[in-house]
Amino acid sequence: MRAVCDPNVLISAALSPSGTPAQLMLRWQSGDFELLVSPLLLAELNRALAYPKLRKRVPPDQARELVSWLERTATLVLDPKRAPAVRSVDPGDDYLIALAQAQRAALVSGDKHLLALVDQLPVFGPAEFLSSL
Repeated sequence: MRAVCDPNVLISAALSPSGTPAQLMLRWQSGDFELLVSPLLLAELNRALAYPKLRKRVPPDQARELVSWLERTATLVLDPKRAPAVRSVDPGDDYLIALAQAQRAALVSGDKHLLALVDQLPVFGPAEFLSSL
């Protein structure tokens, strides 16, 4: 199984090492699924980790290491050039939909706008995706 994790899931994993998103990362490391990342996803993750409220909880060196680790160990794929067939209410999420669709991967997110698309594409909350493994 292949999956694209929304940066909010990756950030949650960094914030709570015993939470469900962190458990997902452990399952990925164990080879239970293939984690896909792209330049846009990594850029959004890097940008979000630099927000002051997150920098207080994830120090800059730890944030850089997280992004670097994902670049080295996850499957890096190109961002699709086409807009997705299904769109989110939040246009900023559309690149994640396009990425998951182009790669025929599940989308794992805690974002309500993306989770609302469950009838149109394979999108899962972290706990639901973990249960599916």
